[in-house]
Amino acid sequence: MIIDDVNVPIVLAPMAGGPSTPELTAAVAEAGGFGVLAAGYLTAAALAERIAATRSATSAPFGVNLFVPSTPTPPAVFTGYLDTLRTRFPVGEPKYDTDDWDAKLDLLIADPVAVVTFTFGCPSAAEVRRLHEVGSEVWVTVTSPAEATIAITAGADLLVAQGSEAGGHRATFVDRVADDAADPLGLLALLQLLTTSTDRPVVAAGGIATGAGIAATLAAGAAAAQLGTAFLQSPEAGTNQLVRDAIGGDTPTMLTRAFTGRRARGLRNRFLTDFTADAPVAYPEIHYATGPLRAAARTSGDADAVNLWAGQAHSLTRPLPAAELVAKLAAETKTALESALSRRIRSC
Repeated sequence: MIIDDVNVPIVLAPMAGGPSTPELTAAVAEAGGFGVLAAGYLTAAALAERIAATRSATSAPFGVNLFVPSTPTPPAVFTGYLDTLRTRFPVGEPKYDTDDWDAKLDLLIADPVAVVTFTFGCPSAAEVRRLHEVGSEVWVTVTSPAEATIAITAGADLLVAQGSEAGGHRATFVDRVADDAADPLGLLALLQLLTTSTDRPVVAAGGIATGAGIAATLAAGAAAAQLGTAFLQSPEAGTNQLVRDAIGGDTPTMLTRAFTGRRARGLRNRFLTDFTADAPVAYPEIHYATGPLRAAARTSGDADAVNLWAGQAHSLTRPLPAAELVAKLAAETKTALESALSRRIRSC
């Protein structure tokens, strides 16, 4: 397994929509971690360029993350919501697409990378076999034991366990309003459930920003920790300035479908408080429709009308170059593990 050969148990989360760059992916890989390049919202041609740019910056293995496409949403589900937004914001046309799924898979078969990871669902067993045949490992992001069972049945080599603390979109295979009443599993609970029910290695994701957090996941059985928000302030990341300015403070996060029609965690702002309650499940239709209002907000510097995706531990992020951050996190992890092992467990 690739994860066994990584020098530092840190996986870069694939942050689609801007933060993920070849430079960031390569920097984490060169520092001893495992870099994952986000393919979400890119065409296959654009992805090919980014893969080539990453390879030119590092000889280390890296991965590519794909979004598993959802099914189209009937317009009646989201028309009223978008009409409400139009009274206050510039709203574009909703549209459905598969995020160039077939073309990206074909690209990764023709030009393989070490690992292909999946979010928003599970590839079919046939698609997993195609990737295995060209030497790629398949990692599937899961949020529950039930999803893990589906991934294992399809042939996944590794599970990325995403706890509810994670920033950005929830990786749930199916997004349902009916499930909102149930508390989503936090990372520690999910890790325990998965590591006791499967022999697949598990990478822990969600709310990890320090070496102590990494150490905690390793102690709970994870093979490595996946960090995304922790790298948003790194200069190699393509993070929008509004996000750079907002994270690191004490603004709380919340789950919302307001910007994209799929549940995601971001910093609480006026848009989230005004529209989360009424936002329907309609991804990617709402994502495309709100593109113009988000672009206008970024241009005008209005942090109250843009998605500020971040995990619950965002206040602990540090504005460090990626390699320096990996080294610091590695040292902190070692110290935390040594400290935990040196403590005496008192008898009752």
